[in-house]
Amino acid sequence: MCGAGPGRPYPWAVVIPVEDADDPRLSDYMRLRDTELRKSVESEHGLFIAEGEKVIRRAIGAGHPVRSVLTTAKWLDVLADVIEGTTTYLVSDRVMEGVTGFRVHRGALAAMERTPLPPVAELLADAGPRILVLEDLVDHGNVGAIFRCAAALGVGAIVLAPRCADPLYRRAVKVSMGAVFAIPYARMTDWHGGLAEIRAAGYRLLALTPDQSAVPLDKVPLSGRVALMLGSEGDGLSSHWLREADQPVCIPMSPRAMDLGVDSLNVVAAAAIACHGLLREE
Repeated sequence: MCGAGPGRPYPWAVVIPVEDADDPRLSDYMRLRDTELRKSVESEHGLFIAEGEKVIRRAIGAGHPVRSVLTTAKWLDVLADVIEGTTTYLVSDRVMEGVTGFRVHRGALAAMERTPLPPVAELLADAGPRILVLEDLVDHGNVGAIFRCAAALGVGAIVLAPRCADPLYRRAVKVSMGAVFAIPYARMTDWHGGLAEIRAAGYRLLALTPDQSAVPLDKVPLSGRVALMLGSEGDGLSSHWLREADQPVCIPMSPRAMDLGVDSLNVVAAAAIACHGLLREE
């Protein structure tokens, strides 16, 4: 590997050593654990952060342009084909931690450009027979985990309510292991009337609820297009969306669970079981 002065080209990239965590050139990567700051920075600049080699590769494969890469020396060779022609900031582990606010175990970060989301109607035109609709899930880790479940279990697309957490927030991307780049998604602009657009695209709306009086999901016919609705972490689906659904459905709980005071699953576990249930063919 060549030595490096500021801006000196390596065989595959322009690598710029940076020794100060407060260097303004690293502003895309500042304080990654400060959720409110990151929402502001990423929205203003139209960017998101991909963490780790695999996720960076998946983001690039999904068509997101790379703004820059921030990495330590041990990852340069590993990322050689990825960072070709890309401005790459080379830092020590100490500076990396000073910039981001935590120890980056995967050693590399990339600031990526966001691309425009499709309108919901355009997404649904090619979404296939099974989709998820998420209402007001605010935990980025939960959103990322649900995208991973969807990718593993054959869901064709995900529609987000306006207040859902951002799938491209760093934690969501990390938890999903890059599945947020594999599953097409769109965001509603109208929470109150948005379900009508999904129904107009030919989807039957199934509302997943912990209410054990609802029809068990494994007893519901799944012919045609089906949209499974999942609610927020605390309250589940809103009363409005429950009323708008074509049918409420549940995952049956065991009698012993009730004896133990466990009356529901967390939203990620419920999503995994329900997505597997959607694989059933009529």
